Amino acid sequence: MVNVVKEIYVPLSDNEISRQIAVMLKTPEIKADLEIVLQSVEGLHKACPGHTGDWYFTGNYPTPGGNRVVNRAFVNYLDGINERAY
Repeated sequence: MVNVVKEIYVPLSDNEISRQIAVMLKTPEIKADLEIVLQSVEGLHKACPGHTGDWYFTGNYPTPGGNRVVNRAFVNYLDGINERAY
């Protein structure tokens, strides 16, 4: 079991991802410019040395179950199913 969703993000920079998140989160009620600033994974490792829980950000899930959940969540998203993947 592998995380196939990771491949979607390969061609994108952190800045491109941040800009798209801002587009997705900005509702019509928000009149101000919205910018999302993400901590880099390297910065996260520096801020939390020895902590190995970065799979939410890297997609490197440590178990087949984690990969299964992320893949199911993506399929649910594509199919318009608004429910938890686990």
